[in-house]
Amino acid sequence: MKNIIILALLNILVFNGLAQSKTTKNKRPNIIYILADDLGIGDLSSYNENSKIHTPNLDAMGAEGMKFTDAHTSSAVCTPTRYGILTGRYNWRTPLKQFVTWGTSPMLIKEDRFTVADLLKQNGYKTASIGKWHLGLNWATKDGIKDYDHYTGIEDKYDFDRIAYTKPLDKGAAELGFDYSYLLPASLNMPPFVYVENNKVVKVPTGISEQKRSENPYAFWIKGDISEDFDHEQVLPVFVEKSISFIKENAGGDTPFFIYLPLAAPHNPILPTEPWKGKSDINPYADFVLMIDDLMGQIFKTIKESGIEENTMVIFTSDNGCAANANFPVLLSKGHNPSYIYSGNKGSYLEGGHRVPFLVKWPEKIKANTVSDETICTTDFMATCADLLDYKLNDNEAEDSYSMLPLFNQKKGYKREATIHHSKTGIFAVRKGNWKLIISPNSGVSAAGKPEKIDENLPEYILYNLKTDIAEKENIADKYPKKVEELKQLLAKQIKDGRSTPGKVQENDPITTPWVQTAFLNE
Repeated sequence: MKNIIILALLNILVFNGLAQSKTTKNKRPNIIYILADDLGIGDLSSYNENSKIHTPNLDAMGAEGMKFTDAHTSSAVCTPTRYGILTGRYNWRTPLKQFVTWGTSPMLIKEDRFTVADLLKQNGYKTASIGKWHLGLNWATKDGIKDYDHYTGIEDKYDFDRIAYTKPLDKGAAELGFDYSYLLPASLNMPPFVYVENNKVVKVPTGISEQKRSENPYAFWIKGDISEDFDHEQVLPVFVEKSISFIKENAGGDTPFFIYLPLAAPHNPILPTEPWKGKSDINPYADFVLMIDDLMGQIFKTIKESGIEENTMVIFTSDNGCAANANFPVLLSKGHNPSYIYSGNKGSYLEGGHRVPFLVKWPEKIKANTVSDETICTTDFMATCADLLDYKLNDNEAEDSYSMLPLFNQKKGYKREATIHHSKTGIFAVRKGNWKLIISPNSGVSAAGKPEKIDENLPEYILYNLKTDIAEKENIADKYPKKVEELKQLLAKQIKDGRSTPGKVQENDPITTPWVQTAFLNE
């Protein structure tokens, strides 16, 4: 009798295991996209053999999945990269030609623009955005007048004294496909310093906060409105706690979920807390990176303990290279280079400005310890999700996005021909294979027009062969005029066509046309 009971129990366990396995394999994966803020490629020890910052949790994530060695953001600064991730489209096709939006800027993404959150929501996902938004919000005003429909230029800003914090936003993350949102309006150094949950300010600001660079060179912020529940030091932990709660609440259900988790760190203000403060023996920036790694470990642990690790795709990357606020002289004196072997840093068209760590873990589909040297771009996320869902993108959707799914499966089929890079001041660079052409402002071609102050000695075109000159030290444009012409024509075509993927030519936003010389486009 005892043996019969044991056999019966074993059969039940086997059946349940098979059923669970079958369910897992048939179910669409949960997706978690984690975007660090100003984290350099050399700040992860798995990318930098000489790193003085040890990141065991992120290193383990890469070892358990796929590490990309040639991943790039679509811009070298915050807002533009975020636009590209959520829309699959280059930001310079919009009115944002340079720099970033402010905490009081109106929404950059138009309501009729199809986003990756829209895509996933329409295909049965529960969607959440938790973290630094920095894409503009349409604030309600005290007099009820709607100042803006969407962002049209850097001068577009709501006056602080006109914002009605007690009223719901006119437009926010909810209008772009997110079922749930808990946001910081912009960067941690930009007011207003409030949390916005589901298009409503959590606590109305009653004070003013400012910290000057002279008070703390690692942590300073612009003077502006602040709410009682807002503590700059606790913003990173708060976002991680909210994400962990969301995972726990949704892990057991039949509905897959998507979390877009843009961190507000290690961007200025650099505010590591105990027990990480001073832990690196380098500087506060290094401590902050250690803190991020530890908190990411807590998220990974939650995923595993919730029983969803096997069929959850986690992506970890950064929005651009490391910023100067990290204090490069101190880091370099300690033997640590956030840009690793690359030149430049945040804001630059050089590799250190836009080449970033990019890790993907999805145990059910991606083999452990795999590495891809393919050149990818952060705009590729949307087409990847579309491919995953067998959704055919329309001609006016994700115009600069290519599916990475073939790379995850280690198969042929990734179709990106070239990648366009974009600096803080609007300078273009185009990459195809090992060749990279930088179009200097002196050529008359820039997303922002000719800057007021430029190096008059800068040549019109700068060409690098990254295979032989990864540090971008030798301009060989004069030696390879045909390659320069080829890349110029490629860039001109992808600008004119309103897309870089195959498909029907699309119009760039109307305000887009003046900044590129007609002669360049028509050569």
